[in-house]
Parts: sequence; structure tokens; C-alpha cells
Amino acid sequence: MSPARRIIICGGGAIGTAIAYFLGRRGALPIVIERHEVAGSASGKSGGFLALDWCRGTVLDGLARRSFALHAALAEELGNPWGYRRLTTYGGYAREGDDARGTGGRPWLSAGVTLTGRLGSPQTTALVEPRAYTTGMMRAAEEHGAELRPGAVTSLVRDPTGALAGVALDGGEIVEGDAVVIAMGPWSILAAHWLPLPAVYGYKGHSLVFDTGSAIPAEALFLEYQEASGEVLTPELFARADGTTWVCAISSTGPLPIDPAAVAPDDGAHARLEAMCRTLSPALSTAPIVARQACFRPVTEDGLPLIGAVPGLAGAYVATGHSVWGMLNAPATGEAISELILDGTARHIDLTPFAPERLSPLDPARLRRA
Repeated sequence: MSPARRIIICGGGAIGTAIAYFLGRRGALPIVIERHEVAGSASGKSGGFLALDWCRGTVLDGLARRSFALHAALAEELGNPWGYRRLTTYGGYAREGDDARGTGGRPWLSAGVTLTGRLGSPQTTALVEPRAYTTGMMRAAEEHGAELRPGAVTSLVRDPTGALAGVALDGGEIVEGDAVVIAMGPWSILAAHWLPLPAVYGYKGHSLVFDTGSAIPAEALFLEYQEASGEVLTPELFARADGTTWVCAISSTGPLPIDPAAVAPDDGAHARLEAMCRTLSPALSTAPIVARQACFRPVTEDGLPLIGAVPGLAGAYVATGHSVWGMLNAPATGEAISELILDGTARHIDLTPFAPERLSPLDPARLRRA
């Protein structure tokens, strides 16, 4: 492997920056191309929850376990600029308007919340602040020689023999490279114009971030919450090391805007989420809201990520479709893609279940109609 090998990574989210870091650490020259901003979408607005064994019994188990270990190692090696912390995680339920004394509650929760058990210990669940993690990984990659360039990729570039030679940007610039990785989250669907890729869809989530200070300890909570209407939500609450608490509960389907900066919340979603939070916890009812967020996470038809070489074009790779486990599985995905590109195979993870060719490629004509 030439130490000057140039690898173009399309997308500056948690997956793309992890790929850049592991490639740079091996002596390659990664070039991350980002049209919006690093961590500008789900990689900066997600919960950042990490779990060792919540994927046991599925093909994701090995990827998750490897990635959980890498998160701890990276935090230690790089000085933990992203608030990595171990958590105790609980499950439970609540109902709007029910003020009855719950069983096994925590001091920061309302009386009507009932905890049914512990879902994870500090040995099996943890958390990162996602924007700080993603931007921190990009900085670490740059220290190893990676380059960050603004721009939107519009097509692939091939040499006279038809081999992959780089990408073209929206401003007309050509960026030369020896390999190209598509890691644009749900916007990876745009690459189906240039490559035989399966469909990647966007699933919108809404979240609030509260400034809770020290009112909530290093704990996470997964609930079933029944609204007065009878609808059941599944809120998740994560207390971060920076004194904020992230809460989500409302997801929806809808059109994915071409520009990531144009993602907007659904009408009334944040007000509904805020009302639920004020009911669940006195700590949340008095805390200021520092962010109201909406983002799209990438999903595939079978619920598994696309990680591997794109069939039909040597030097083309894809890493997307991680759904709710994108932040967890970013490090192991970055490591695996770097090994695949530089060594010809992933040494730590079996990527066979995530091969793009397991799903039919999207018809570009269908994409144009959409």
C-alpha cells in the first residue's frame, strides 16, 4: 500500500469521519467532502447512546461489540473531547395524567413513572455527545493527514480505461482519488445516480436538549409513555457529561430534502415532546431547553447497514444505513472500511451480512421521478 494513496470519502458524519481517521492512521490520505457541515445532520443531533450487547442474537452483534470497545479505547487515546461516559440504563413506563406513585423510581423522575428494571450497567452502556464526537474524530483524522473539503459530489470521474479516478463537485472541481466511499447517511441515495446501490431512506426523528446541570446523574432511560389520546410513545432520555440531557420520542416519515440544511421539524412535534418531558421529570420541567432538533437517520429495506465494496466498479465502497445504531457502530465501520480498502479484507468484522449486493440496486429512473 502506497502511503500516498488518496481515498475520497463523501460525507462528514460519524461514519465518514471514522473512516477518515482509521485510513489516516494507516498512512493513507483521506479527503472528506461535505456539502453542509461536519456533524450537521444526524451525527450532530442524535442521542449518542452506546450499548455492548443490545444486538446479541443478530448479525449486528459482532459489529456492535467491536465498536463498543473501540469507543472506550478512542476516548482514552484521544483525550475524550466528546464526553464519553459510562451509564446505568433503566426501562419503565408512564401514562399522561397519572400521578400515582411509581415503583422503583429515581429521584429525578416524577412519581408517575414506574421503572421495571435495569437494562444496562456502566459495563454495558455508555454515551458520547455526538457533535463533539464527530467533529473530534475529524480533527483527529486531520492530525493524521486527512483533508476536509466543502462541496457536493455530483458524479464519479473515470479515466480513459473506465477505471475510477475521483469525483466531480458541484462547482466543477475534479477531486482525484484512488477510491471513493459513499457515506452520506440518507443522502447516499443520491449516489444511485452513479453506482448500483440499493435504496437508502430517511426516517425523521425529533429531539430536545435540556440544560439540567447536575440534577440528573449518569443514567439513561427507555420508556413506554401513553398519551391522553391513547397513543404510545417510546421516549429515550440520556444524561450527558456536559450537563445536558437529550430526549427523543417522536419519529415520522416524510420527504428528504436535497439540502441537509433544509431539514425542518414536523408541526407541533417539539411542543408535544416538551409537554411529555415536563410530565416525566421535575428536573426537566424547570430546565431550559438549549436545542430543538430534527434529523433524518438512514435506513435500508432490510434494516441492516450497507458496508462494503460496490459491485461492478473497483475502488467504490459504501458505508451507510446504520439506522439508530450509527453512532454506536461508527468506529468499527470506519476500521472495517479502512481495512477493506488497504488490505483487501476486513480483519476484525465479517462484512458479508452487510454487502450491498444482498439488495437489488435502485433504478436511477425511479430516483429521477422521485
